[in-house]
Amino acid sequence: MHPATSPTAGTPAEPHHRTPAPRRRFLRGLVAAAVAVPLMFGAAACGDDDAGAGGQIKLSIFWWGGEARAKLTEDALALYTKKHPNVTFEKTWQANQGYFDKLATLTAGGNPPDLFQIDDNYLSEYAGRSTVLDLKSYQDSGKLDVSKFPKSLLEYGVVDGKLAGVASGENTQGLVYNKTLLTSNGLPEPTTGQSWEEHIAWAEQVARKTKIPGTQDPSADYKAFWVWLRQQGKDLYNGKDLGFTAEDVTKWFELWKGARDRGATPTPDVIHEGNASDVTKQLVVTGKAATSWVWVNQMPDLKKNTKDELGVVAYPGDPSAQWARASMYWSVFKSSKHRDTAVDVINFLANDPEAAALLGTDRGLPSNMDLRAKVSETVTDPAMKQSIQVETELAQKFGTSPQVPIKGHSKVKSELVKAAENVQYKRATPAQAAEQFIAACKSAIA
Repeated sequence: MHPATSPTAGTPAEPHHRTPAPRRRFLRGLVAAAVAVPLMFGAAACGDDDAGAGGQIKLSIFWWGGEARAKLTEDALALYTKKHPNVTFEKTWQANQGYFDKLATLTAGGNPPDLFQIDDNYLSEYAGRSTVLDLKSYQDSGKLDVSKFPKSLLEYGVVDGKLAGVASGENTQGLVYNKTLLTSNGLPEPTTGQSWEEHIAWAEQVARKTKIPGTQDPSADYKAFWVWLRQQGKDLYNGKDLGFTAEDVTKWFELWKGARDRGATPTPDVIHEGNASDVTKQLVVTGKAATSWVWVNQMPDLKKNTKDELGVVAYPGDPSAQWARASMYWSVFKSSKHRDTAVDVINFLANDPEAAALLGTDRGLPSNMDLRAKVSETVTDPAMKQSIQVETELAQKFGTSPQVPIKGHSKVKSELVKAAENVQYKRATPAQAAEQFIAACKSAIA
């Protein structure tokens, strides 16, 4: 599984079409209606939805991912149709690259999908434009059953008091380390609860003994900065504004300048390589650092790219600063003619045991805790087992979820990389880079 991020620049990738009929425009390929078939969990197959002759509903659905995710998703949707024969799907999917460009194009063109996948980089933006349906009334009526969701995971889909998206799975931040390297050199493994200073001292010790930097420098990593801020009583965002000051950023940059000066991290060129690389080329698997700052669910992808044994713990500091993050969401187009059915499909994907067994952990750990336990028992991949174990342990320590990132979040993330690298390459002092970063952020979220 991949993290819920997606580039927005460049030409949108060509979507993959999995329906046998020629592609029709989203929300146009409706076959007519009449007979309602009861749906699971108490929702009606038609409800207020438009349907034509024969009671048929064709629901358009759009998601990102690879071939494996497409197959799992299609199998789950086929199961829904088997249980509700009057509902079929117009399925479109594509790789991460260009997904949100395509979604924006469809939305602007007036033909968005009924049901679509989205992540926390864009949920606030789409909710703010009144593009997504507020699912709160469905939750209140019981037609959308989220009673088995962790509270913080459910709340991480709320924007301005509206339930804008339902988490399709859970994820959290993870510090992955090279266990083989540490064990072979008689070095201790990092542990959850170490302070940031203790982590840097540990990384310095690793570097001295192994001649490999103990940790990737995460000063450009918004995930690490966000957790650190929450441990200082701050947050990434506060309402429609930033939740931190230039002074906070300066302290963050100075923390990692000190680590670089002590040789605990790689050189700037190698740090940049880690910043720019995808998960398969993180420094922990290329042998250029003993740890990488990733998402817990990325363990299997990392393990595929190294023969060494890997371990994973929480980020340094108080683990209650971490939270149950939605790996991605399902949202419904506000003006969909089939919104009741679209919501019921979300309910089905989240709560049906057979659907959960088909989908597994591809989109993160199942949001329904009862089904998560059952799915976890069937996992055979050792790296995924590690991920599940760590996330399960951390779930007992998670704090409240932060607000969903606001409009401009993607730009904030990229500006942090730019500012951090200016410090790493000594093009700016921590204070100078912090001021520049704040100014760029305020412009991005304006």
